[in-house]
Amino acid sequence: MKIVECLSDLEYADRPLSLMWQGRRYEIAEILARWRGPGEKGFRVKTIDGSAFELMYQEFSDDWHVQPIYI
Repeated sequence: MKIVECLSDLEYADRPLSLMWQGRRYEIAEILARWRGPGEKGFRVKTIDGSAFELMYQEFSDDWHVQPIYI
Protein backbone atom coordinates (compact mmCIF):
# COMPACT_ATOMS: atom_id res chain seq x y z
CA MET A 1 0.00 0.00 0.00
CA LYS A 2 1.32 3.43 -0.93
CA ILE A 3 1.68 6.04 1.79
CA VAL A 4 1.15 8.90 -0.69
CA GLU A 5 -0.62 8.71 -4.04
CA CYS A 6 0.50 11.42 -6.42
CA LEU A 7 0.20 12.74 -9.92
CA SER A 8 3.44 12.62 -11.85
CA ASP A 9 3.83 14.87 -14.87
CA LEU A 10 7.43 15.52 -15.92
CA GLU A 11 8.86 13.73 -12.89
CA TYR A 12 7.62 11.63 -9.97
CA ALA A 13 5.75 13.29 -7.12
CA ASP A 14 4.66 16.50 -8.83
CA ARG A 15 1.30 16.71 -7.03
CA PRO A 16 0.12 14.61 -4.05
CA LEU A 17 -3.51 13.45 -4.34
CA SER A 18 -4.04 11.41 -1.15
CA LEU A 19 -2.16 10.03 1.83
CA MET A 20 -2.42 7.26 4.40
CA TRP A 21 -2.08 8.14 8.08
CA GLN A 22 -2.69 5.69 10.93
CA GLY A 23 -4.59 3.29 8.66
CA ARG A 24 -6.88 5.95 7.23
CA ARG A 25 -6.88 7.41 3.71
CA TYR A 26 -7.10 11.21 3.42
CA GLU A 27 -7.89 12.90 0.12
CA ILE A 28 -5.93 16.10 -0.43
CA ALA A 29 -8.03 19.19 -1.12
CA GLU A 30 -5.30 21.83 -1.34
CA ILE A 31 -1.53 22.18 -1.51
CA LEU A 32 -0.68 25.02 0.87
CA ALA A 33 3.07 25.11 0.18
CA ARG A 34 5.72 23.22 -1.72
CA TRP A 35 9.50 23.29 -1.64
CA ARG A 36 12.48 21.42 -2.93
CA GLY A 37 15.78 20.60 -1.27
CA PRO A 38 18.76 18.48 -2.25
CA GLY A 39 17.27 15.08 -3.07
CA GLU A 40 13.86 15.82 -1.59
CA LYS A 41 10.47 17.39 -2.24
CA GLY A 42 8.22 18.80 0.45
CA PHE A 43 4.54 19.66 0.57
CA ARG A 44 2.24 21.16 3.17
CA VAL A 45 -1.28 19.99 2.37
CA LYS A 46 -4.84 20.32 3.64
CA THR A 47 -7.23 17.39 3.34
CA ILE A 48 -10.93 17.43 2.52
CA ASP A 49 -11.81 16.99 6.22
CA GLY A 50 -9.65 20.00 7.20
CA SER A 51 -6.61 18.11 8.55
CA ALA A 52 -3.15 19.34 7.59
CA PHE A 53 0.01 17.35 6.93
CA GLU A 54 3.59 17.85 5.90
CA LEU A 55 4.77 15.38 3.27
CA MET A 56 8.44 14.80 2.50
CA TYR A 57 9.58 12.66 -0.41
CA GLN A 58 13.19 11.43 -0.29
CA GLU A 59 14.19 10.89 -3.91
CA PHE A 60 17.27 8.71 -3.32
CA SER A 61 15.55 6.22 -1.01
CA ASP A 62 12.15 6.56 -2.79
CA ASP A 63 10.53 7.03 0.60
CA TRP A 64 7.68 9.23 1.86
CA HIS A 65 7.43 10.71 5.38
CA VAL A 66 4.06 11.99 6.60
CA GLN A 67 3.62 14.23 9.64
CA PRO A 68 0.40 15.85 10.87
CA ILE A 69 0.64 19.58 11.54
CA TYR A 70 -1.58 22.15 13.18
CA ILE A 71 -2.28 25.34 11.29
